[in-house]
Amino acid sequence: MSAGTNAPIIIKRKKVVAGDGHHGGAWKVAYADFVTAMMAFFMLMWLLNATTEQQRKGIADYFSPTIPINRISGGGTGAFGGSNLFTDDSYAQSGTGISQPTIGQNPVRSEDNNPGEAAAVAAQVAALRDIEAILMGSGGESMLSDQALRHIITRLTDEGLIIEIFDLPDAELFVADTTTPHPITAEIAAILARLFQIVSNPVVVKGHLRAKTILALDNPIWELSTGRAAQMRLMLEAGGLDPRRITRLTGSGDRTPAVADPTAPRNNRIEVVLLRSDR
Repeated sequence: MSAGTNAPIIIKRKKVVAGDGHHGGAWKVAYADFVTAMMAFFMLMWLLNATTEQQRKGIADYFSPTIPINRISGGGTGAFGGSNLFTDDSYAQSGTGISQPTIGQNPVRSEDNNPGEAAAVAAQVAALRDIEAILMGSGGESMLSDQALRHIITRLTDEGLIIEIFDLPDAELFVADTTTPHPITAEIAAILARLFQIVSNPVVVKGHLRAKTILALDNPIWELSTGRAAQMRLMLEAGGLDPRRITRLTGSGDRTPAVADPTAPRNNRIEVVLLRSDR
């Protein structure tokens, strides 16, 4: 190459990509999921604090699995068809309870009866369900106030319609260790007496108490449970119920708790049973 010829100068530039760059928008999706989960958590905590036991039961029943097949037809009468086979009690604003009257876990088999008896059973069950629906407001507005509904659950059995009225931790039915009812108890008794006038079925009243610790020396459970049942009878009669319809009054003391903890306030309760007249 001659001395007068200049060779071209070539410059190469290399693009270096740093390893610590951003990773796109994936973190935004993860953050949005986190915020959504936290919102759902706080909503759950609010619902637990703002609702009653019966309302929580209703919410739980709404999300319970249902089976759209029964012995009678191919589907239920409500939305989505099918009845909840896992619910034995009917709570305020939470459905109609069991689909067939039972004794313990044994369903009544109407197919074993003749047509006349089956029709009588169906009529009795329908009448008791109507009373239950009016009392609990499952078909509209209840006859009871919201405060009174907190104290009540119902269940339909082979014996009849059992209306269970129980203590709450923050609201008792009777003055402690006495047979003196609180105003909420009188309200419930007056509504029951008025409602029972729709039918002529016999009525049974049962008193139950929670257990006390073994250290309690003065524990008149039998007298107190019987006395509270008797007080409920008097309130029903004062509300207009025919005294001749009350066929039995019992006090069970603390022998039949409603929940696992025998000392829980929930075990302080009065059961008013509207018997099936075909029995």
